[in-house]
Amino acid sequence: QVQLVESGGGLVQAGGSLRLSCAASGRSFSSYAMGWFRQAPGKEREFVAAINWSGGNTNYADSVKGRFTVSRDNRKNTVYLQMNSLKPEDTAVYYCAARASIATFVNRDQYHYWGQGTQITVSS
Repeated sequence: QVQLVESGGGLVQAGGSLRLSCAASGRSFSSYAMGWFRQAPGKEREFVAAINWSGGNTNYADSVKGRFTVSRDNRKNTVYLQMNSLKPEDTAVYYCAARASIATFVNRDQYHYWGQGTQITVSS
């Protein structure tokens, strides 16, 4: 069992940057695959980025490649999402997710644990 708490959301102008954090409880954080998803009003929750247990393998949605970077610090039980060159279309609630596995996953149905989400609003 793991509990996830996101932080770092807020309002930012287009072109700006934000870093989200997701703090995980539990002893086995280093054995969890982690993912970031987002959900805009009226839309389905979509994949943003994923990282494997060691941080050595990452995946990104095409819409964020080159702008977002996912990383993790297993000593701090935390995964990060650095978001640069933000666009208004990045506006959404961002969620982190976890699954006990050595792989990475891009499908939301593959994750077992979810945080409560944090709002990102990018103004034009």
